[in-house]
Amino acid sequence: MEGGEVTVDGGDLMARARRGEGAAFEELVEPHRRELRVHCYRMLGSFQEAEDVLQDTLLAAWQGFGGFEGRASMRTWLYRIATNRCLNARRAAARRPVAGWDIPGVEPPEPTRLGEVTWLEPFPDALLDGALDRPPGPEARFEQREAISLAFVTALQTLPPRQLAVLVLRDVLAFRADEVAGMLGTSVEAVKGALKRARAGLRERWSADEPAQPMQPAGSPAQDAVVAAFVRAWEAADVEALVAVLTEHVVTSMPPLPFEYQGRGVVARFFAALFDAGRRFDLVPTGANGQPAFGAYLRAADGTRPATGLYVLTLTGPRIGALVRFDATVLPGFGLPSSLPTRVVRPPSSSRAAGSSGR
Repeated sequence: MEGGEVTVDGGDLMARARRGEGAAFEELVEPHRRELRVHCYRMLGSFQEAEDVLQDTLLAAWQGFGGFEGRASMRTWLYRIATNRCLNARRAAARRPVAGWDIPGVEPPEPTRLGEVTWLEPFPDALLDGALDRPPGPEARFEQREAISLAFVTALQTLPPRQLAVLVLRDVLAFRADEVAGMLGTSVEAVKGALKRARAGLRERWSADEPAQPMQPAGSPAQDAVVAAFVRAWEAADVEALVAVLTEHVVTSMPPLPFEYQGRGVVARFFAALFDAGRRFDLVPTGANGQPAFGAYLRAADGTRPATGLYVLTLTGPRIGALVRFDATVLPGFGLPSSLPTRVVRPPSSSRAAGSSGR
């Protein structure tokens, strides 16, 4: 069977699943679960929506398994269901509402622009293991890991839904044009036309935000050095040191807030506004979208350290080309706590306090 996903005893599994054995069905779909989640995420840009649509896809597949005749591979059949469920979600869902500025005591500078994709959420690296292992076909234009980056997923969200679906299925997953036509219930010519328009739209959007230099390989010495420098500077609230690790055209965004800042100068002013308000942070490393990421925890005056968000870095050359800040609601997906252990806050000694009062 096409796709190579059916094992020697796959025929027996298929027969048992057709008889209504849920365990057999689970065994059949399990090899595809992680890549289907990534597909739904690319389509929707929201990790939580992708999780919901994945569950809807698997339920629909289970309920409709009796109609699966095996003319296409099971993988292709599952992608057809998932893609159409994602298109339905794009049509029906009220996208995550735009948030207003809510950081007390901080007056941000005027944003450079307002972002369109305020519903964007990060994807935990822990769930990428095994999801991107299938080698793309010869017609693929994008590596699967490149196509999970925040910049790429953001650009995808600006395309019309059916164009987005065609581009992902053809240029990322390398399904044939006739397979995509069958998935979407349309003609091969319509698929070719949609792909041409999608490529033009993606090129226009992605080229504007794409790093001028390629992203550094994960875990490379160059990446480790710049990430370590960022952590030191951020935890020390050292704006000058932060500026030193940013590219000239660095972009900072913060969905669901629409504010975006582009350029080292205005980004530095934004960071300074945070730090001048007395905000100090501890960072906990993780990974999102194949990129370095950190849970951010505020050092409160009473010693508590509540979570405030997640930072995802895009490294271009030897510097940081983008920093995306997400709110703290995304942290559970990364296994990060809602707070860190309380720090011991030592009051000043009487002699030090007296000395301070005399200055």
